[in-house]
Amino acid sequence: MKYETITAQPVIETGRFDLRPLRMSDAGLIALNAGDVRVARATSSIPHPYPPGAAEALIARAQAETRNEDIWAIDATRAGGPEVMGLVSLSRVDAGQSEIAYWVAPAFWNTGVASATVEALIAANPHDARTIFASVFQDNPASARVLTNCGFRYLGDAETFSVARGATVPTWTYTRKMR
Repeated sequence: MKYETITAQPVIETGRFDLRPLRMSDAGLIALNAGDVRVARATSSIPHPYPPGAAEALIARAQAETRNEDIWAIDATRAGGPEVMGLVSLSRVDAGQSEIAYWVAPAFWNTGVASATVEALIAANPHDARTIFASVFQDNPASARVLTNCGFRYLGDAETFSVARGATVPTWTYTRKMR
């Protein structure tokens, strides 16, 4: 994938929280939440234990002018909540195609935060994607429900390596046509 120069990443407002670009002051809350083994094991890329400096490296990558992925903090400070309830990202995979990924801190599981996050990012469609893909581990049916409730359709089974689990894990892949 060729990296392109990115000049700005939009803030996406919802009624409950904002999706905003990462800032260095997020490092502590990202490390705290991503360091939770339940979060790490639900992702392919978060290691456990979460190493020192990993959050700062993630933020630096998210702020780079040349990147293929935009990452937003789920920030509820406007509504009196925490600055980082989780993260959501949109990666450019091909012309007109992006892939969404997200994690939510366990304190906010089963509160609708994940669904509202995915819905907001789809409505904004900041990459102007024609198709958005997503995949979840097959032992995480809650994340699969988030996707299907947000209009994603099952595409097929696959597998991916989970750094936290140190193993290849079966996944379900989903797609959503945007236009």
